[in-house]
Amino acid sequence: MTITEPRTTPTATPTPTGAPSPTGTHTPTGAAGAGPRGRWPSAADALAVTLAARAAEHDRAGDFPHEAFDALREQGFVSMLVPAELGGGDAPFADACAALAALARGCPSSALALSMHSHLVAAQVWRHRRGLPAPVLTRVAADRVVLVSTGAADWLASSGTARRVEGGYRIDASKQPASGAPAGAVVVTSVRWDDAPDGPQVLHAAIPMAADGVRVVETWDAMGMRATGSHTVVFEDVFVPDAAVSLVRPADVWHPVWSTVVGCALPLIMAVYLGVAEEVAARALALAVPRADHPDVAPLVGRMGNRLTVLRDTVAAMVAAADDLRFDNTIELAATMLSRKSIAADAALDVGRLALEVGGGAAFASANGVERLYRDLHGASYHPLPTARQERVTGRLALGLDPFG
Repeated sequence: MTITEPRTTPTATPTPTGAPSPTGTHTPTGAAGAGPRGRWPSAADALAVTLAARAAEHDRAGDFPHEAFDALREQGFVSMLVPAELGGGDAPFADACAALAALARGCPSSALALSMHSHLVAAQVWRHRRGLPAPVLTRVAADRVVLVSTGAADWLASSGTARRVEGGYRIDASKQPASGAPAGAVVVTSVRWDDAPDGPQVLHAAIPMAADGVRVVETWDAMGMRATGSHTVVFEDVFVPDAAVSLVRPADVWHPVWSTVVGCALPLIMAVYLGVAEEVAARALALAVPRADHPDVAPLVGRMGNRLTVLRDTVAAMVAAADDLRFDNTIELAATMLSRKSIAADAALDVGRLALEVGGGAAFASANGVERLYRDLHGASYHPLPTARQERVTGRLALGLDPFG
């Protein structure tokens, strides 16, 4: 598959003859051959132009782009991964990633919030392809509901408290960040059940945002990705029926569900940062053109292109490893995905840093958008796992130790 620059972007600027273009068409090693873009990436190219019109405004205000999510629902992006036989858009996983990259070139926050919904849908598609129950897919296709994930901060231990009651559980918890919360209809979360008969357990459940005791507290005010609506979801004595609980697992230890989540989520998430990096590189290059003959400019452009190539190739490898959501959910697959996520995050940040240098003083001014996109790129570091934790996990695994010991 190819994740690359749309033919027309919100800031498209002709590249001078003979100049290397770090955002030009590129097919990473091992990717599918270059050719016409699929239905969903092409639709994303067009929608990105519309989303770009208000991206800076939403960044300044830190408010959620409701009109963007209305468009994403109306045009079917929230159900693009759902198989056709279930009423969805039947997008190949590679095309969904490419679509997110294209959307990110217009509005990074909208694309990132959509990726959080999309990874939950992708995990259900993974189950569907293995003949496992995936009931949420038909609802996403029919009603185009937005799913909200709270799993990033929970990891193996989870948080909150659950107590067993007749017919289900009562839970209390506070979960943040929960990207897309202002648009969400269902929150997919986990809660710790410390007094379970067999020792501490974690419940995984899908809970309607409209359920009694569920509320969103507007706490998200960040350096970058400021319009993702990644607020805090609070659960106060919320009843969760047994039917809503999809998994009960031991707390504090690895479970294969995490390999599924990692394999589905990280390619989608990092595709967003690839789109942001491509856009910031394009804007910086446009600012550099008048100074093209300066001796420092060409080497900086070349270095930025190198780091963008690393990012493209790494994301392409992540997408390929997902095997169109047919991968085996092994610890080895998860470790490789986590390692590539760290490499991709480092490369994305390098592209942003170099874009400031390539663009010169003009890149420092907010009007040109480079500094905003550079801030957004910093979000890549915070998705699971942060590099220090990832290196410990993959290092211990390579040494034959318990990765989470």
